[in-house]
Amino acid sequence: MQDILDKAKKIELVIFDVDGVMTDGSLFMGDDGQEYKAFNSLDGHGMRMLQEGGITAAIITGRKSNVVEHRMKDLGITRVYQGYRDKIPAYEALMEDIGLITDQVAYVGDDVVDLPIMTRVGFAIAVQDAHPYVKKHAHWITQSNG
Repeated sequence: MQDILDKAKKIELVIFDVDGVMTDGSLFMGDDGQEYKAFNSLDGHGMRMLQEGGITAAIITGRKSNVVEHRMKDLGITRVYQGYRDKIPAYEALMEDIGLITDQVAYVGDDVVDLPIMTRVGFAIAVQDAHPYVKKHAHWITQSNG
């Protein structure tokens, strides 16, 4: 437990995946092709608390969605990287932009596409219903599902 606390104390940036982390992973499509997602308001509150505590929040997600853009704008999150099936280029651009070292970064993921970043950061977090292989690589697993 002390190891987890030591890792968490160093964090200045938390990067979140969206689908399966900030949502339950469901995608809703209207007849017009419009995509809809359901975000948990408690996650939004937590992200605001992070930022108020001086920790930067960012998003790297494989899908591109106007819904995500609107939600992040509502939460005051400006570092939003969408449409990155390979998330490493977005991660590297973010790291260069923000100027932190890996020990200062946490990543919250749920699926195998998140592993390349999770294995690079100082504090890898998996949601409770993450893929079992992802959970094996996490430093910490949340009590709640994505």
